[in-house]
Amino acid sequence: MNVSRPLVLALALAVPAVCQAQWRWIDRNGQTVFSDQPPPPDTPAARILAQPGAKARPQADAAAAPAQPASRAAVPLRVGASAAKPIGKDKDLLEKKKQAEAAEEEKRKAQEEETARLRADNCTRAKRSKASFDSGVRITRMNDKGEREVLDDAQRAAEVKRLEALIARDCKPGGG
Repeated sequence: MNVSRPLVLALALAVPAVCQAQWRWIDRNGQTVFSDQPPPPDTPAARILAQPGAKARPQADAAAAPAQPASRAAVPLRVGASAAKPIGKDKDLLEKKKQAEAAEEEKRKAQEEETARLRADNCTRAKRSKASFDSGVRITRMNDKGEREVLDDAQRAAEVKRLEALIARDCKPGGG
C-alpha cells in the first residue's frame, strides 16, 4: 500500500507534462486542433495557441483569436502525420489561380508574337531600303522646310550603316 501511493502520485503528475508536448492551433475553418505534430506551414503564428516547450498562452491571447461558431463546438483531435497536411484546399481559389496563370501565359505569348511580327516587318523594310541604297539610284528626302534634298555620299554611308544595324538586330532568327 505504501509503495502504490507514491507511484500513483508520480503518474498523476506526469500526465500533464505529457499533455504539454502538444501543439494547439486554430485551423482555416476556425476549429481548434490538438496534435503532436506542428501546424501546416501556412498557419499564421497568431493562430498557434500552444506549442511544446513554450508556456501556454493566457486566455487573453486565445480571446483575440476568432471565436468558434456555436455549430462547431466539438473540438476535433487530429493525431499523427495527417495533422501536418491540410484537410482540404479551396478548389475555387486553386481554379482561379490556374486561370490567372493561363491568362498571364497567353498574354505573354501574344506580346512575344507581336514583337516577332514587328521585328519581321522592320527587317523587311530595312532590307528594301538597303536595296535602294545599294542600287546606286539617287536618294532624296524632305528637309524641315519641306524641300527635297539629295543625299550626298557621307549621308548615304551613314544611312546604309544605320540600315545594316537594323538588319543585324531584327533579321536574326529568334528575334534576338
